[in-house]
Amino acid sequence: MMNIKSQQPILIIEDSDEDYMLTIRAFNRSGLANPVFRCENGDKALDFLLRRAKYADPETSPRPGIILLDLNLPRTDGREVLRQIKENSKLRKIPVIILTTSDNEQDVDECYAKGANSFIQKPAGFENFMNAIRQMKGYWFEIVILPK
Repeated sequence: MMNIKSQQPILIIEDSDEDYMLTIRAFNRSGLANPVFRCENGDKALDFLLRRAKYADPETSPRPGIILLDLNLPRTDGREVLRQIKENSKLRKIPVIILTTSDNEQDVDECYAKGANSFIQKPAGFENFMNAIRQMKGYWFEIVILPK
């Protein structure tokens, strides 16, 4: 029987190609086989989640099981994306993991106040990043029961 968690799509909202590719590489190395979708800015992410514009078709914008959200995005930033996700009755149950370079205490407090499920500072160096992704995978995709 296939584990439903391995089928849950992951939405990565990340503007940096380098950080996105590093995340994908870490996912692959840790054996995470979930389908992954990417939005490079907050506007595209909200269109994806609300199925607007080019994301109107659910085939190209499936409901993610989990969202990895960078804070510092072009156009609509990650803080506003988080606020809109958690204020939307159809989206608020989706776990949002903040994955950012910031360790600013105000960012941490603000994100949790807006409903973030986790706040992870991107570790420096590939091995440290791999370890963080491995631990995140273990927790979010092997232990936690995600909403369907």
